[in-house]
Amino acid sequence: MLALFRTSTLIASVITMGLMAGLFYAFSCSVMLGLHQADDRTFVTAMQRINVAILNPWFMISFFGALVFTILAGVLRISGSGTGGGLLPWIVAATVLYIVAVAVTGGINVPLNNQLDAAGDPGAIADLAVVRAAFEATWVRWNVVRAVACTAAFGCLAWALVLHGRSSA
Repeated sequence: MLALFRTSTLIASVITMGLMAGLFYAFSCSVMLGLHQADDRTFVTAMQRINVAILNPWFMISFFGALVFTILAGVLRISGSGTGGGLLPWIVAATVLYIVAVAVTGGINVPLNNQLDAAGDPGAIADLAVVRAAFEATWVRWNVVRAVACTAAFGCLAWALVLHGRSSA
């Protein structure tokens, strides 16, 4: 039963991490590139609405699930086989990389989202270009950091799953 729980937890960590890597990647290579071409009012309106819409249960399950499942996968490796059968370093690396993404999210991207929201209704903002300029470049730059960190974490977990499959065969 413990072996099934270990496997299931590792699979859940790969899936949730993949979802987060994909989300940040999609923002980097499409959403923000498209919005960059929009006028200031469209940009500010869209980002304000996205920042509200993303706070939903599906996002929260993925965002927090990636961290919880990855840590749990590591703990189960330690408790089950001492060193984790070669998987543990990959799981630890994924955990560290995802903590970087979470720290960037909480320390940079979310405060920028809050600042953009605090600017108010785009129709009532006197200078949308200033509001946008205070947000866009920094948010985009740090989103790329999140995308790279999550993608690397996803790669580490995918490799851990490969190693797990080899050790189970």
